[in-house]
Amino acid sequence: MFMTQLESAVAGVVTKEMKVVAEKECMDEEVLRSLVAAGKVVIPCNKQHTSISPEGIGKRLRTKVNVNLGTSKDVTDYDSEIEKVNRAIRLGAESIMDLSTHGDTRIFRRKLIETSPVMIGTVPIYDSVIHHQKDLGELTAQDFLDTIRLHAQDGVDFITIHSGITRKTIDQIKNHKRMLNIVSRGGSLVFAWMSMTGHENPFYEYFDEILKICKEYDVTLSLGDACRPGCLADATDVCQIEELVRLGELAKRAKQYGVQAMIEGPGHVPLHQIQMNMEIQESLCDGAPFYVLGPLVTDIAPGYDHITAAIGGAVAGMHGASLLCYVTPAEHLALPNADDVKDGIMAFKIAAHAADIARGIPNARDIDDTMAKARQVLDWETQYACALDPERARSIRESRAPEEDHSETCSMCGKFCAVRSMNKALQEEYIDIL
Repeated sequence: MFMTQLESAVAGVVTKEMKVVAEKECMDEEVLRSLVAAGKVVIPCNKQHTSISPEGIGKRLRTKVNVNLGTSKDVTDYDSEIEKVNRAIRLGAESIMDLSTHGDTRIFRRKLIETSPVMIGTVPIYDSVIHHQKDLGELTAQDFLDTIRLHAQDGVDFITIHSGITRKTIDQIKNHKRMLNIVSRGGSLVFAWMSMTGHENPFYEYFDEILKICKEYDVTLSLGDACRPGCLADATDVCQIEELVRLGELAKRAKQYGVQAMIEGPGHVPLHQIQMNMEIQESLCDGAPFYVLGPLVTDIAPGYDHITAAIGGAVAGMHGASLLCYVTPAEHLALPNADDVKDGIMAFKIAAHAADIARGIPNARDIDDTMAKARQVLDWETQYACALDPERARSIRESRAPEEDHSETCSMCGKFCAVRSMNKALQEEYIDIL
């Protein structure tokens, strides 16, 4: 009989996926199994996604990076999106979320799952309108459930559902007077559907039905934060925290049913509130993996939000966030192009790595030490090999090459190079500068 990763872990079974993850993480298989059984690690791995190379998300594991991609009504170019996917995988992204809102989404989704070795996530409410060809207010709860099943059958490893808001949230948003109300795209659609139909949130009301689908295919739930703050003024407010309480309750229900779950988090958060947000989630959600967007630590840097978000992501990761959703320079402005995708990934790979070093993840700093040793002997090839983006590092140095008589240095310091001077001084050699 088929068992989910969580059911297997609880039963004391180390699955082949757990073995792969344990090897990647340099972790004992039994330790990993116990973390999965406790709901503190998830291994999103739909049984239909046969091309996947499994990854773990959660406690004591490396911080992972997710990349959001997909078409929109203004930009429908599947070849371009596939190229972004391929680039994201080459640059080290561990997860891809297909957020397509236009075109034949199923063809693109199936192509992703057929060829991608990384985790694939979706937000089924987006696809419900497209698949059923109905406007939002005409959709039924069954339509949403049917779309979830479709995504599970296609092989999606995790789905985001905004099940933490209820009809009570409508009054709360109206009365609380947030500066930016709800900025979650999926959350706003659920809010609008409830407002138009008068019905309860179907992702909350029919949560048990969703669990049945997820258990059948071993789809991990990513419990979406509809009330995540969209600006610093709304951070850590009553709407956000009350929803988080409900998400923690739903994560426990999922765990009891044998379905893996992680929790989505903010959002826009001032730097000094990030640690507190991580600790609140840890307490309210019983240590379930935390998946955060950024967080962005200032609201005034459109065009540079990959930087504002990576700053927050590094701090969030240091204090326990397990999966960082990248942000690109195009955030708040446009659909990201291939260059935006690269900039976003690199910013977040740096943030994730910095967080892993701060958390003392085994072997995380080894590559940094190798880089330092290569710099000490001016070994440029090894420096390139250690770089997160070797191609860019090489192109910068070679495009501004030093003069022949000091070719072992770079063109910034030349013979004034501190490393060169110290190496010569310690070897009692003459140090020529002019």
